[in-house]
Amino acid sequence: MKEAEIRKLLAANLLSVFSVVLSAVVPAFFWDGFTVLGTHLAWLCICSVCVSTLNIILHLVLKPNLSPKRSSFAHKISRFLKCCIYFFMSCILFHAIIVLYGAPLIESVTETFLFAVLLSAFTTLQCLCMLGPNIQAWIRVFSKNGAMSIWESSLQITTMCSILGAWFGAFPIPLDWDRPWQV
Repeated sequence: MKEAEIRKLLAANLLSVFSVVLSAVVPAFFWDGFTVLGTHLAWLCICSVCVSTLNIILHLVLKPNLSPKRSSFAHKISRFLKCCIYFFMSCILFHAIIVLYGAPLIESVTETFLFAVLLSAFTTLQCLCMLGPNIQAWIRVFSKNGAMSIWESSLQITTMCSILGAWFGAFPIPLDWDRPWQV
């Protein structure tokens, strides 16, 4: 059982990496002048949609959480709406955190918000797919020694690495040497 779960997890992570790579390569075949750096806003949108769609499809296909839940239609609609609200709130929260860490508030609001959406797709959406809109489950999984399955451990690692990767990616920006005092 454990080996099968590890294979599923490995396949899911490889597909996630593959979707990011494809979101950078495939649009160039259909869109003249597309580059990740030149059309970065379009790429952020495409990458967010690809990662989000893949996460939802993988959750539906692999079904990593096998806990029995109520399956009434009203419960599913309520859960879906809560997940949408949580995702939007996480986008707003990440946007605020990015601005507090030094992103321009007015000049680059589109870039900042699309980056927040991408960060939410890598972190919050996976948590919503795996744990649902259950705050108690989130607290349990992200507390010390709270992960009870390999999927929850992977969720911890992916979320923390996404946040740290975003921070480390922005860390060298002040080293651009575009200010007189830096030269």
